[in-house]
Amino acid sequence: MTLLYKSSAQRGCVWKELFAQEAPDIEFRLWPDAGNPADVRYLAAWEPPAELISTFPNLEVLFSVGAGVDQFDLSQVPRQVQVVRMIEPLLTQGMAEYVALATLALHRNLIDYVDAQRERRWTPIELVPAAERRVSVMGLGTMGRAAIEALRPFGFQLAGWSRSKRAIADVECFAGADSLDAFLGRSDILICLLPLTPETSGILRRETFEKLPSGARLINAARGAHLVEQDLLHALASGQISGAILDVLAQEPPPADHPFWNHPRILITPHMASNTSAESGGRALLDNVLRHERGEPMMGVVQRELGY
Repeated sequence: MTLLYKSSAQRGCVWKELFAQEAPDIEFRLWPDAGNPADVRYLAAWEPPAELISTFPNLEVLFSVGAGVDQFDLSQVPRQVQVVRMIEPLLTQGMAEYVALATLALHRNLIDYVDAQRERRWTPIELVPAAERRVSVMGLGTMGRAAIEALRPFGFQLAGWSRSKRAIADVECFAGADSLDAFLGRSDILICLLPLTPETSGILRRETFEKLPSGARLINAARGAHLVEQDLLHALASGQISGAILDVLAQEPPPADHPFWNHPRILITPHMASNTSAESGGRALLDNVLRHERGEPMMGVVQRELGY
């Protein structure tokens, strides 16, 4: 059996060595050395072109080397090919750490203090107890649930919103479009961890911001396309949003004249909230391939009708 890898060359070399040591029966090929296309049963890639997928007549599984699959054109992937996203512990842990960091930064007014330092102002801000701060997570998948668990010890009033109903202890759970307004209305800090689908693209827009409490804060660590950037600028100018921490943008990196670079109420980070380590990502991929070979369910199989 053969797996073809097409992504970061450095990570590919680590994964190739791991497969050679622990699964020598699986031939691990590094693109562009694809060999005989008929041999390839597994393809691991970030963004394979559609014509590449169609050249492998015996392809069984397309693995994303990242946590999402919105970069794939699923309409071009044959129906008999399973699509699998990356699920691995360090990826999830990294996101939980980032969300905790960003939430605490907004809760404790870090943006204001950074601004005060630049202006040489010594201006303490009255503390709002965590128990009085309502923190809400959009998306209750693996990442969202991990983020909630990371935030739980601080004592925030936690809520989550998802497409379908979920139950999480001591968390107020909302589900579906009909409950979105009520969810937003209790969100002092709104965190977006949604998968990117046609339904969620642009969900962080003017209409959404208007339903938040005045002065709410925003964290987006999902995808840049979730956010309508001009609408955020308008919400910040009006004070409806008082601060934002963004790990993802519509264009990465943003152009030098992008208004987010110097905006006093925005902190941006370079899409680093959650990254797969070479070692743990390779082991997650290997585990899924072996599961498939044994006829067992794989972790992270995508439901195409949902897009995640």
